[in-house]
Amino acid sequence: MIDDPETTLALITAMIEALPLHALATKDFVAKLREARPDWDIAGECTVRLVRYADDAGGIVCQLDFGETVQGRVFASITHLQFDPRHELNEAITAYKRQRLEKLAQQG
Repeated sequence: MIDDPETTLALITAMIEALPLHALATKDFVAKLREARPDWDIAGECTVRLVRYADDAGGIVCQLDFGETVQGRVFASITHLQFDPRHELNEAITAYKRQRLEKLAQQG
């Protein structure tokens, strides 16, 4: 099991209560989006509109809003997002991402 169920549920609940959340998509994620959809004018800044759990295989997933320049739904793993370091959930989000990435690396 990659994610601790209690910790993950608590984080998802807190994130849902805090919506909308402002985030910054990682450069790698933005590059992949631009490659897949060159017609979209994508900047890294986005707003998280929806938070769900994609089981242990997918972890916490967020629906992103990049503004009017992107038509369609964009979903990303929380590991592809950065949040304001001053936000009250940033510490919990960072801890979740670190733990998840460590466990994924152990699994190969």
